[in-house]
Amino acid sequence: MGELIFEVVQEADGGFVAECLTEPIVTQGDDWAALRIAVTDAVQGYFFDSPAPQSVRLHLVRDESFALA
Repeated sequence: MGELIFEVVQEADGGFVAECLTEPIVTQGDDWAALRIAVTDAVQGYFFDSPAPQSVRLHLVRDESFALA
């Protein structure tokens, strides 16, 4: 397996939630550094008995709405 892609959204409290697009892996972190550690741990745990992917891509999704004057 080459690469896993995670869709990342920022929660209202400032934390981040990452959900893998191809495997049932979801995790969260209070900041970006904590999220990277949590994703690494989750991926290693999920693939503990099989070959792990070579890399992980974190894709930050930003959804913003605002009023036009």
